[in-house]
Amino acid sequence: MVKVTVWNEFLHEKEHEEVRNIYPDGIHNAIAEGIRTSEIEIQTATLEEPEHGLTEEKLNNTDVLIWWGHMGHDRVDDAIVERVHQRVMDGMGLIVLHSGHFSKIFKKLMGTGCDLKWREAGEKERIWTVNPAHPIAAGIPEYVTIDHEEMYGEHFDIPAPDELVFVSWFEGGEVFRSGCTFFRGQGKVFYFRPGHETHPTYYHPHVLQIIRNGVKWAAPSEAGKPVRGNHQPLEPIKGQA
Repeated sequence: MVKVTVWNEFLHEKEHEEVRNIYPDGIHNAIAEGIRTSEIEIQTATLEEPEHGLTEEKLNNTDVLIWWGHMGHDRVDDAIVERVHQRVMDGMGLIVLHSGHFSKIFKKLMGTGCDLKWREAGEKERIWTVNPAHPIAAGIPEYVTIDHEEMYGEHFDIPAPDELVFVSWFEGGEVFRSGCTFFRGQGKVFYFRPGHETHPTYYHPHVLQIIRNGVKWAAPSEAGKPVRGNHQPLEPIKGQA
């Protein structure tokens, strides 16, 4: 059983009727219901909860954290960012969605500005599977079409991904590295681009399948925790008293 926490600002849904009509229970609940299986145990958290819903107890009970943010990046307390960062370094998986590219936690993990081109025109997005052997691409066709989405375009200011799984093309002509994985400490990070709040992207079956696959991929491994620092020799060293 993989324990997942879906985090969402839950601000657009409260402030904008257009978004509320699409996601009446919040983007976090749409994602949670869309990826739920008998192998995934899900809880949610939102910005305005105490400690943004990310208490030490909840994070310690989280194998994979899914993060959606947009208009409230600056409202996330730095202490909570440090808490999440440490959990990733210790092995918790992190999936960052859409405008979460500008979140404090993603920028801290990337070490770059994470900026990009963007345009809101409700245009077609075609997500190409460029690494079909990757576990995150399991069951995903050669390409996935989303009829209406926000455009993100290169150059995306991130480090070169450890693995590139998906590349998007947009109706207006731009391309974007839309499915990228990174290894940080003992943790695994997956950035997945689609999910603008004014489009029903998180009901798209292939989008949900990719997130579900990402959860399985990002879940902590069973490997032992590395031992670091001063270390005594395992075998006798010649000439050492």
